[in-house]
Amino acid sequence: MLENIYEKIKAYDTVVIARHIGVDPDALGSQFALKTSIEKTFKNKKVYAVGAKSSKYNYFPKLDKYENTNKEALLIVVDTPDKKRIDITNLENYQEICKIDHHPFIEKFGECEYIKTDSSSASELILELILKNEMVLDSEIATYLFIGIVSDTNRFLFNTTYKTFEIIKNLVQKYNIDIESAYRNLYTRPISEIRFQGYISQNMHVTSNGLGYVIITNDIMQEYGVDASSAGNMVNNYNNIEEVIVWTTVSEDVKNKIVKFNIRSRGPVINTVAEKYNGGGHKFASGARVKNMEEAEELIQELDNLCKEYLEKEGK
Repeated sequence: MLENIYEKIKAYDTVVIARHIGVDPDALGSQFALKTSIEKTFKNKKVYAVGAKSSKYNYFPKLDKYENTNKEALLIVVDTPDKKRIDITNLENYQEICKIDHHPFIEKFGECEYIKTDSSSASELILELILKNEMVLDSEIATYLFIGIVSDTNRFLFNTTYKTFEIIKNLVQKYNIDIESAYRNLYTRPISEIRFQGYISQNMHVTSNGLGYVIITNDIMQEYGVDASSAGNMVNNYNNIEEVIVWTTVSEDVKNKIVKFNIRSRGPVINTVAEKYNGGGHKFASGARVKNMEEAEELIQELDNLCKEYLEKEGK
């Protein structure tokens, strides 16, 4: 299937690369690695990386603006399992669509799909595409891929096998990646976020079934000078709490009139629950979006029930 995607890239003069809403470093890393490799492999192609920008990830290049009116472009969607989560509005305006993703399958929306759920990240799959088809891979592209893999594995805590370390070893060894700079971009935080992290620690509720959750209103975010994206990204900081097996941040997003859930797990499978609430993701790392706090309470209760069922099944 990767060969088919490569043939479609060769066939089109214009290639647009999209990814999911609520962008993260793997989505951006895979997006910009693929864009840059296509541009350097095929000098005359026009390649656009599109989607909503995020100042949090300003160490990546600026995203492109592209209005497709002639339907003669190829759209490649990375790191996204279903149509409703693609950060693009005119999906029907593309002549062909390809999907490259490492999430569990939800729906087919393209002529060709490459889905590999045992891969660490979308960035790993883009690397596979580049290597298999002898596309350009240099230090810039390797750095985008390195950032995506490191981020989506949370520094190799999740979705990591010997293959992941082999990939990273080869990237670092061959392409002179500035590891310190990459980690500094990924993990340096303003003091407002550090103080906000303290608020989450102090206010996390932990149920008797092992669900940890914190509800973060817009007023709280304004008090600490952070946004809903920052609130959601905090979820990865709480994976070592002894009393918790599933944990989530619940963030009010006034701008988009939704409530965001970022959910993680050390046992219960959470993506099927997230899919019921306009979300999805991996078995142990997912997100969801609900309309209001009433629906948020329903999802919190469902996650708590999931924890209870898991504990009973495991005899704990």
